[in-house]
Amino acid sequence: MAKHETTQLRQAGGICYQLTRRRVKNLNLRVRSDGTVAVSIPMRASLRQADAFVTAHAEWIQQAVLRQQRRAARPLPDRAAALEHFTALSRAVFPSFAEALGGQMPVIKVRAMTSRWGVCVPAKRQITFALALWNEPAAAQEYVVVHEFCHFLVPNHSPAFWAQVEQRMPDWKARRALLREE
Repeated sequence: MAKHETTQLRQAGGICYQLTRRRVKNLNLRVRSDGTVAVSIPMRASLRQADAFVTAHAEWIQQAVLRQQRRAARPLPDRAAALEHFTALSRAVFPSFAEALGGQMPVIKVRAMTSRWGVCVPAKRQITFALALWNEPAAAQEYVVVHEFCHFLVPNHSPAFWAQVEQRMPDWKARRALLREE
């Protein structure tokens, strides 16, 4: 914990949460993968403000906690099975990107990630997929694969990037929405 941070457990609106005062500008809310709720507030914010913030977001918090519980209840495959699966999906998408990649398939990896479905590192010619992506619908998995491959063409999320995604997957918005439903 940073030198000036203080942490305490609180309850507001029927929700138990961990409150941390830190050097931030805004009140921040997070539901962790284990379903616990964390709130960060600026040093000068009052406890009343923190409680009101949690109460105002109570419905969202409850939905997020349920979503995390459902995710935790789903079994994950071993890494070898997941790697085989995501490599096969990547091979199916690769022909559309082969020219940009000099005909060489990127290295595909799988690991446990908590805040991303995939990561592309163009300089290393590598894509890493989240193990939890395994439990998402096939259409959503395909979207993540195309999304990450498009980063070899455009390394950021600029309009040019989204144009590349749209060109290869016109229904990408509906597929991405599947990742947010749970």
